[in-house]
Amino acid sequence: MDRVWVLAETVEQGPTALTLELLTKARTLAPAVEAVAWGPDTASIARVLGEHGASRVYDVGDLGGRLPGAPVAGAIAALIRDGEQPDAVLIPASYDGRDVAGRLSAMLDRPVLTNVTGLAEQDGSVLTEHPVFGGTKILHARFTGEGPGIYVVRAKSFASEPAGGGAAEVVALPPVDVGPTGAATIVQRHVEEASGPKLDEAAVVVSGGRGLGSAESYALIEELSHLLHGAAGASRAIVDSGWVPYSHQVGQTGKTVKPTVYIACGISGATQHLVGMKGSKNIVAINKDREAPIFSVADLGIVGDVHKVLPALIEALKSRT
Repeated sequence: MDRVWVLAETVEQGPTALTLELLTKARTLAPAVEAVAWGPDTASIARVLGEHGASRVYDVGDLGGRLPGAPVAGAIAALIRDGEQPDAVLIPASYDGRDVAGRLSAMLDRPVLTNVTGLAEQDGSVLTEHPVFGGTKILHARFTGEGPGIYVVRAKSFASEPAGGGAAEVVALPPVDVGPTGAATIVQRHVEEASGPKLDEAAVVVSGGRGLGSAESYALIEELSHLLHGAAGASRAIVDSGWVPYSHQVGQTGKTVKPTVYIACGISGATQHLVGMKGSKNIVAINKDREAPIFSVADLGIVGDVHKVLPALIEALKSRT
């Protein structure tokens, strides 16, 4: 393999954590790593992208409030048709990333490998890993046809590490007419109020499950996470019940987290949940059912009622401040 492209998403603070993870991994796959970005000021992120391995950034430009799926996929497809041929295109498994991947697949008539959690160069191509059956099995796959391969990669599959390079070269791409599909615009944004670290970036995550008994008891999870300077998470069961927003969900259909400490409170440990947190460095499980599957991955297990254990833990932490 000679060349890998990474779809670089940004937030107000700069490139997303997943973007930097993909750039870091791309460096192990090919000698040439380049990024594709969009926004009003792509040059402002060229330094960070360069530090993580990108030698060049293709700038789609300011989309003026349009949804990025069609114009970004159109710009990448046009670039490839003009002769700029990467061996692989790595795309974050985000809302916009999935949209770009699907449209790019249709434009290039190439398949997509999704839910990727592992990437390795092997005999000049990319070998991928995909958890299946709720993460109990790992599937390996590779493309056998002509490239480029399109890969949608899950967050926290790789560590982010700067390479120490200089700012990436910024190359402006010409506008691409994608017809009516590019006309959709973002009319309004709603940002959820939050304090403390983000769930998928926190060093400590405290998650609650059905064992809490009621939505009101989730306040214990929030208080404990606050005292530990961490983030509050949740199992799918209580998200589906409406106790907490989807943004708190940890698991296969929620966020993947890899904190230093993960505390699972009243969570039985269904495979769907384990997929999203079993990579945590230290796992503490609190459950009154000593046969709960969560104990199979826990480094420390507490068999007890969360309504007794959590208040005692909170009180102990408060007494130390």
